[in-house]
Amino acid sequence: MKVETIAADVGRRPAVGWYLWCSALAVTAAYIGGYWDISWHRSIGRDSFWSAPHMAIYACGVLAGISSAYLIFTTTLGRTTPLRDTSVRIWGLSGPLGAFLSAWGAVAMLVSAPFDDWWHNAYGLDVRIISPPHMVLAAGFFGIEFGTIMLLLAFMNRASDDERPPLQRLFLYVGGIAVCESLLLKLEYIARPDMHSTFFYIVVILGTLAILTAVAVASRRRWACTIMAAVYTGFGVAFLWILPFFPAEPKLGPVYRQISHLIPWEFPLLVIVPAFVIDLSLQRTATRRPIVRALGAGVAFLGVFIAVQWPFAEFLMTPLARNWVFGTDYMDFSTPARSLYARFVFAGSEAPVQFWRGMLVATFTSSVMVWLGIHAGRSMQKVQR
Repeated sequence: MKVETIAADVGRRPAVGWYLWCSALAVTAAYIGGYWDISWHRSIGRDSFWSAPHMAIYACGVLAGISSAYLIFTTTLGRTTPLRDTSVRIWGLSGPLGAFLSAWGAVAMLVSAPFDDWWHNAYGLDVRIISPPHMVLAAGFFGIEFGTIMLLLAFMNRASDDERPPLQRLFLYVGGIAVCESLLLKLEYIARPDMHSTFFYIVVILGTLAILTAVAVASRRRWACTIMAAVYTGFGVAFLWILPFFPAEPKLGPVYRQISHLIPWEFPLLVIVPAFVIDLSLQRTATRRPIVRALGAGVAFLGVFIAVQWPFAEFLMTPLARNWVFGTDYMDFSTPARSLYARFVFAGSEAPVQFWRGMLVATFTSSVMVWLGIHAGRSMQKVQR
């Protein structure tokens, strides 16, 4: 082998730069911190700005700020950097579009920290996911998440055939985190007692199915939806099985039940099964018009999801699921003994007319989400900057 070839091989940069790994680590830190913080509120209630979950969440802003600042300043100041020809220019600075989005998200996340602290001091300690400071935090996180996706897209779409596979894998991982975060924000509306209602299926599908489809189409990888759903499932069962090992006790009343460890959320939804069906549908209808693909895949996703989640929800209500594997006996300190959750019963059944009307809305929503995802994914395939 020639010396020049050896030197070229040694000096070749990896397909996945450290700044891309740093961005992926940022969105991972935010999701872990967000889930951990919800568990903290369910188990302890009282927290401070310096709690461990908060530090994990704000690490996302710091990591995203580091990677985006590096890309923006090296592109702006480096006259010979190859990124200069594939960057955008904003306020006199140059860099990948994803880096600017991540930088905005990092600022929003870090600004939300003192806002959240002030909110607690002014209005008391909250135990709900949806509050103004949390929404600012969520907006910042989604800015970082979207920026990371755009950043990976630009590198992935410009990469050679040899360099593309590791970028695709990291892209699908980040897409899986986006699915996780989408469902995390909906936890209060997709609890176990709601799993036999049409509203539950509409809420699960809304947004989440569009993310799955868009990232899958943009990635050009087989079984992309299944991989992303596996990321969601993996994190879900890991939290369910690991968090109870950590001691915790309530510090905020009223306390309806004494607990001694962190309380995780429920067993993850069985979205991996309909995600596999979506992959099959997208593969077999690749030459069809988007509206036809959306109708077929949307109906298939909803039908399969109902077929697996409905009976699984019934199983979760039985004593057989009250163990460490399925975790249905984990309840936070503020769960009253007479609540639907504590009594292991579903919310009141819907009237037949209302039920079928809801299912029609769910079917329409599912197809629309796939249609939007297909078009968004095709547009994402063209991202170069």
